[in-house]
Order: sequence, then C-alpha cells, then structure tokens
Amino acid sequence: MKKLLLPAILLIFINTAMAQNKRFGAIKTTHSIKVDGDEGDAAWNDVESISDFITSIPVFGKKPRRETEVKVLYDNAAVYVLAHIHDNPSNIRRQLTLRDQENLQDVDAFSIGIDTYHDKQNGFLFKVTAAGVQSDAKISESTDFTWDAVWESKVSIKNDGWVAELKIPFSAIRFPKTSVQTWGIQFTTENRNVNEAATWSPDDPTINGTINKWGEMTGLRDISPPIRLSFLPYLSSGVRVSPVGNNTITEYLKSGGMDVKYGISESFTLDATLIPDFAQVQSDNIILNLSPFDIKFSDFRPYFTEGTELFNKAGIFYSRRIGDAPSGSFGILQLAANDPNYKIEKNPGITRLYNATKFSGRTKNNLGIGILNAVTVPMYAELRDNTADTILRVNTEPLVNYNIIVLDQALKNRSSITFTNTNVLRRGGSRNANVAALDVSLYDKRNRHQFFIDGLYSNIWGSLGKYDGYKSDVRFRKISGKFQYYVNAAVISDTYDPNDLGFLRNNNQFNFGTTLSYVIFKPTEHFLNQRYDLGYINVYLYNPFKWQNFVTNTKAYFLLKNFWDITATLQTQPYWSNDFFELRTAGKFLKRSPVYYFDIGGSTDSRKKFFLTYDVGFAETPLPKDPYYSGTLGFRYRFNDKFQMDAEVHAETDNMNWGYAFRDVNNGQPVIGTRKVNTDYTILGATYNFNPLMNLTLRMRHYWSKVNYSNFYNVMDDGYWDDRMYEQGHDQNFNTYNLDMFYTWNFLPGSNIIFSWKNALGADVNIDGMVNKTYTKNLTTVFHNPHSNELTIKVIYYIDYLNLTKKKFSNRHISNLN
Repeated sequence: MKKLLLPAILLIFINTAMAQNKRFGAIKTTHSIKVDGDEGDAAWNDVESISDFITSIPVFGKKPRRETEVKVLYDNAAVYVLAHIHDNPSNIRRQLTLRDQENLQDVDAFSIGIDTYHDKQNGFLFKVTAAGVQSDAKISESTDFTWDAVWESKVSIKNDGWVAELKIPFSAIRFPKTSVQTWGIQFTTENRNVNEAATWSPDDPTINGTINKWGEMTGLRDISPPIRLSFLPYLSSGVRVSPVGNNTITEYLKSGGMDVKYGISESFTLDATLIPDFAQVQSDNIILNLSPFDIKFSDFRPYFTEGTELFNKAGIFYSRRIGDAPSGSFGILQLAANDPNYKIEKNPGITRLYNATKFSGRTKNNLGIGILNAVTVPMYAELRDNTADTILRVNTEPLVNYNIIVLDQALKNRSSITFTNTNVLRRGGSRNANVAALDVSLYDKRNRHQFFIDGLYSNIWGSLGKYDGYKSDVRFRKISGKFQYYVNAAVISDTYDPNDLGFLRNNNQFNFGTTLSYVIFKPTEHFLNQRYDLGYINVYLYNPFKWQNFVTNTKAYFLLKNFWDITATLQTQPYWSNDFFELRTAGKFLKRSPVYYFDIGGSTDSRKKFFLTYDVGFAETPLPKDPYYSGTLGFRYRFNDKFQMDAEVHAETDNMNWGYAFRDVNNGQPVIGTRKVNTDYTILGATYNFNPLMNLTLRMRHYWSKVNYSNFYNVMDDGYWDDRMYEQGHDQNFNTYNLDMFYTWNFLPGSNIIFSWKNALGADVNIDGMVNKTYTKNLTTVFHNPHSNELTIKVIYYIDYLNLTKKKFSNRHISNLN
C-alpha cells in the first residue's frame, strides 16, 4: 500500500504545483545597467535567479535537458532581463536569420512575454536568438510578428552556455497608470539541438490558450509611462521602366514622408503616416482566377499589418482594400488594347495614400479602443488620342476616406465583447458603405468551453444603388482536454456586403456543421503526439432557401519521434450538389457531381541542413476521365549559418474541370465548358545574412496556368447540361513572373536603408501555350519577352523624442560646466 500511496501523493503534488500560477516579486534598481550580454553589472549581484523551467515541446511536463537562470530588474525607464542558458558551447545553434523569422530555423532562442494589463488576453513578446537577432510580437488570439518595437539586446557565448541580456523600454509597451502593478509574465527557452522548448510557467497543451497560462510579476511600484513620441522620416528615389505594347514607359520615382508615433496617454498611442511609400514589399502571388469570387492577397505593408490585431478581431477589416489598384486601371488597359488610336501615357497600378492614422490602446478597466483612418489620392490615367493628338485624362479612382472604429471590452476568464464599425466614403458618392459588428465571446471559469455569437449589418448607399444585409454566427466549443468538439451555425443574407473594407468570398448562405477531435498529447511507441478530426458541414442557399452541398472532412496528424510530421486528409462530397454561384446568373444553378479528395502532406526535421516539405493530392468523381492530381515539393538547404536557399515546385492537373465559359451571344444565357486545367509554378528564394542587422534576400516566382476546353454545354433549368457546338477562341494561357530582391541594413535601432529591385513580366505579354507546351519552354519564353524593372532606394531614420531631450540636457550641462 505504501508503495502505491507515495507515487500517487507525489503525482497529486506535481499536478497541483503545475496548476498554480507561478509568481515572483519585482525588484527595482537604482544602478545603471549596460546591455552588453554580460553578467558583470553590480545591479545583478544580489538578484535571486528564477529557474525550475518545465518542458512544453515536444513533451510537456519534463525537466529540461539544460538549466536556465533568469534575473529581472526594473527602474523608472525600462525592464531588464538577464538569462543564462547553460549548455555545451558546441551544441548552441547560432544560424543568422531575418528579424521575426527564426521559426523552424537552426538557432537557439530566449524570450519573455509580458501581459501588462494582466487580462490574460493581450501581451507583448520579446525574443532574441543565440545569434543576436531580435523578434517581437503582439499576442492576443493570434501572434502578430509584424509588430516591431525599438528595444535593446545583446548575447554572448560563455564556457558553460550563452547569456542574453534585454532592455525593454517602457516606451515600447503600454501599461496602466497605477501605483502598484502586477503583470503576467512568461520566459521561454528554445534548444534546437534537441528540439526542445521549456517555459517557466507550465504551458500545458491540454489547456486552451497562451497568455492565460503565464505566471505573475508582482509589486511593480511607482512606474510612470514616459513620453512616447518618435518620428520616422523617410526619403525614397528610383526609376520604373514598363513595357506597354511596342512602347516603353519610364517613370522617375521620388517620395518623402514620415511616420509619427505619439503616446497620447499612458495607454493610448497615435500612429500616423504621411505620404507613405510601400515600394519595398513583396509582390503578390497572382494566379489565374476561373471562379466567380474575388481573390484574397496577403498584405506586406508594415503600417497596415503592424499592431492591427484589434482592428481584425471582427473579421471585417481587409487592409488591402486601402491603396489597392485603381478600379478603372484595367479598363484603361482594355481600351488601349482594343483601340489602336489610343496610347497609354500613364496608368498607375496602385492607389497612393495622402495619409493614414491609427489610434489604439486600453483603459485601466481593460476597454480596448481602436480607430483607423486613411485617405487615398485620386488617381488619373493619361491616354494619347493619336487621331486628334491630344491627351485624355481619365479618373480611375476617386478620393476615398476609410474608417474603422473598435471597442473591445475584456471580461473575466478570457471573455470579451467587441463592437466594430467600418465606413467607406467616396468623393462623388457613387458608392459608400458602412458595416457594424457585435461579437460576444464567453469562456467558463475552468477554461474548458467557449460560446461565441456575433451579429453584423452592412449598408451600401450612393448613386449606384442602395441595399443592406446581415450576417450572424453561433459557435459552441469544448476547447481543452483530449476530447474536443466544435458546433457552429451561420447565416449570411443575400444582400450582406462588407467588401468595401472587408473580405467575404460570397454571401447568400446558411450552413451548420460540427467537428469532433481527439488529441493524444503523450508520446507513444512511434509518435510524440497525434490528433484526429472528424467533421461535416451542410450548406444551403439563403434566398431562396435551397440545399446546396454536404461535405465531410476527416483528418489525422502525426508527429514522429524523429520530428517528421504527417497529415492525411479525406474530404468527400458524397451527393450531387447545387452550385448557385458558378453561372454568375440569378436563378440559374449548376449540378456538381460527387467528389472524393485525398491529400497527404508533411515535412522532415527542420533542424537539418536539408529540409523537405511535401503535399500530394488526388480527387475523383463518378464522371468519366475526371481525375485530379496535385503535388507540391518544398526544399530548403542551409549552406552555413549565414546563407540558405529554398525552392517550391508545384504541379496540378484537373482533367475535367467544369465551369462557366462565356455567354451565348443570342440569348445571354451562361455556357459552361469542360476544360483541362494545368497549373504549374516555381518559387526560388535565397537569403544571405551578413550579420544580425544586414541581409540580402531574393525571391523569384513563375506561375503558368493553361486552360484547354474540350466541350461546351447549355445549362438547363434543373442544373444539368445539354450539348452545344464547340467554339474556338476560349482557351487561356496565363503567365506571371516576378523577381524581388531586397538589401536591408538596420544601421541604427529603428533606422534602416532598403535597396530593392523588382523585375516582372510585362502586363500585356501573351505567351502562346500551343507552341510552348512544356513548362521548361514556357519559362524560357518568359525570359525572351519584355519585362518591367523597378529600382528604388529608401532611407528611414528613427528619432526618439526622449533621446533628443537627453542630448539637449547633456549638452546644456556640459556648457554650464565650461
């Protein structure tokens, strides 16, 4: 009995200790601390170390293979962290990476997470790698690594491991103005040699969430938020050469502007940009779109990705709407292509901004407030009328004002209630839009279940028409434990439209579904962890209310003990379904055959020099000669700690793709076709890091999609189809090619120089797919056609008001001494 009782008591004790929040008392120092990656400062001598870390990856709850000791101090200006990670120096991984991109790279790291409002929902993350590269992020429901702060860090290699020293200025974070504060806090070490991560406060994977599992730093006294005022002026210059038909347009680019960050109070920040320039961002992954829906692209512009987690909470803010391509620019290209009397002199491909302003923060009662406003410049194209020898100036985009307001009240137990409103006003009033959303998210005290409900209303008005609509979602989830489930229902009216500032693929739907999950967190003989999901969704057209589709989804994920992972997916649509959108015609629908799709993908151990990712898909229907194949291979090779290359190759063949082709010229009715669609692309990349502050990156992407029609059909009232004569001229051959090269040097904290070269296939180049039938011939022909080139250089200089005042005070003090 004693032999059984003692382990049981010990197990209860360990589980109880892990369930309790860890805490330590904050220590204020009057000593000056030099951030040099060393432990020699006298301030650290009498500070007790924080240790007893617990593994979180790959297995939770074990003692880490290496010991970590952390010391924390603060003064009136900053929080200081000293971490000594004990290890054999030969085992320390030190690959140089880009900022915020150390994930899955071969480098050790130490990080600190801070929840300054102690609401267990919002926090800041500061990470430094053993190579001295910084990463930082804002954490809420997701982790936003696009947020960048100005802070200090140094690392050094010792005989018994490595040391990281961090200084996080109060100007880099936000916190309430109270005399005594308690902050949530977490320390994490990542040991890539054994692929292990350990945290100070236990990060139990069976418990949902992240910040809610952090420990506490208590007793921060008499700290005052400093004046947070910084300026980021920039100058840029360059040249763009673009082929248009048989002509070449040369544009000389020059711009200047400024970003300003101002702490209006201890908790709120005004972030403004005047005449921004976004030339130094990655090109879009453009594809051939055969669907009736819009395509969503990622936004790489720092201003619209950094610190916008509050604006994205309701899911109605798609930042690419601001400053997108002028709505009339494509019409100008068509006009010039169809009428030889017109020659394009100027046709801007992006909409410039006059300015944009963000205001965000939280009150001491945990009310988050966010306001964003942006005003775009009216854009004009210039056409030369060769017959009259005159210049025709055409407005392709009016002046537009974009607004978004968010009120987010954090409640107990990670719960929240959020109100979001977006508003778009166009000069001339052709189309204006307003969307309002109310979201309620409730968690129980034990953090096991979540209930979510939202309601959204859109209103469109202007000279082009007026209508309104609504959307609502209801979800209930079991979020913690081995067995989890998800039940949801959603209704989207046929007139709900958030797309002036948001993104919705399609409206006019009612759907409900559920997903059951079983997660095995503990290692077994072959796997470190496993996850199994089984679910379905049943979809109806909202107006008129008709059944549309039924889809089942089965998925299994395995992480092997050699750190390879495998994901297998089986998706079925077992019944003939009704597609109410493909025909682009009200009251018409297309019958879709049952389909069965299987996919398997995964990756190898990312620590190795050669890293491989793969994905293979296959689909089949009852229709003859209708298989679908796809395959993607990704390669990454690390030559040394400074240089690595990567590649991704994709090939896809849909032998019998059914879809909208054109409209009958006699009756205007939609005509569908069966087509073989081949899609191939290659992405090549290379990164060379000269040091933690200087790097060169290159990315080349070639995409080719070829569409060959075999038959055409008229669609009958019951959704099935009837043969019609074949018509020539509807095959498509679509190519895009982009090369982006960026040289970046962070010559001072927050300041950098960026040199960029962008090379792209000419916008109106048409490569003959019948002549260039293979991918190799197609790619070779791409290089023999006209390309556009853009060379730019941009200088950004960070000016901190506090540093200016210190310099003025220092100079004044020296003058008085003289």
